[in-house]
Amino acid sequence: MKFHAYYILTIVFFLNALICKGQANLLNARVPQDVGVLNDQQLESNDEEPLKYGYVDDRDVLWSKTVWEIIDLDERVNFPFYYPTETDNLGTDRKSLWDVLKDGIENREIKEIYSDPYFRNKLETEEVNFSYPDTTKAAIDYYNDFGIWNNDFIVNYDLSAKYVRQYRIKGTWYVDKRLGELKYRLLGIAPYVIQPSKLKDYNINPDANDEPVPLFWVWFPDARPVLNSNKVFNTRNSSQPITFDHMLNSRRFNAVIYKEENIYEDRQIDEYIQEDALRMLLESERIKSVIRDYEQDLWNN
Repeated sequence: MKFHAYYILTIVFFLNALICKGQANLLNARVPQDVGVLNDQQLESNDEEPLKYGYVDDRDVLWSKTVWEIIDLDERVNFPFYYPTETDNLGTDRKSLWDVLKDGIENREIKEIYSDPYFRNKLETEEVNFSYPDTTKAAIDYYNDFGIWNNDFIVNYDLSAKYVRQYRIKGTWYVDKRLGELKYRLLGIAPYVIQPSKLKDYNINPDANDEPVPLFWVWFPDARPVLNSNKVFNTRNSSQPITFDHMLNSRRFNAVIYKEENIYEDRQIDEYIQEDALRMLLESERIKSVIRDYEQDLWNN
């Protein structure tokens, strides 16, 4: 029996070594360029396809509730989605979630981009702005004198990962009566960045606390292949990175509910509880409890 257990553990560790990409060939590299290069066996065993959800029939959904949540990047547990903000000294192997989404959109690998969380107004790739111009005083003076804008006096701020303050996600909790369990399906994700007009002030005073604004909403199933091909740094074991797709689907983050679908036109919590952060947080926890308790009540009745 002990032999079988040892044999199984050996196979598990061997497979983990094969699928490891972040530190592939690190110990056998002859030159730095060999680090990260997979051999034929690793390429064959390295499956870049995200795990398929599987079909869920509408008749199997006994109960569901759609909620919107905030992933605050100031919280330590959410740092893997924020860092690295600078990749000059790290190369392209490690990216923040912002850089993954940005590169996916610019390379047209992510196409389902929308301006609203209900995914009604679709945006083309050219309509998504990753930089914002700042009309300096010199530019305004030149316009007042000559009636035209001089691009030499206009400063363009490129949006980078350091300007992302939070991510907001939309997902649905549902009870699959065929499986008899509560499950979660992530539907959309949106980066919330510092207001473009405040970028200059933020560079001077990063502690300024201004309400971030959304850039776009991404339909999550469309972004899964890109998220699955990029790894998150694992602070506990750097030889075993985790994909962004796995991190988000397994809910390895801390989030606060700020809205649920309701009869009052899906109003947000801060619209009916104002100027009381504690009560807003308690309301968010109440909504979470309603979702958790529904599954428990299935087996208690």
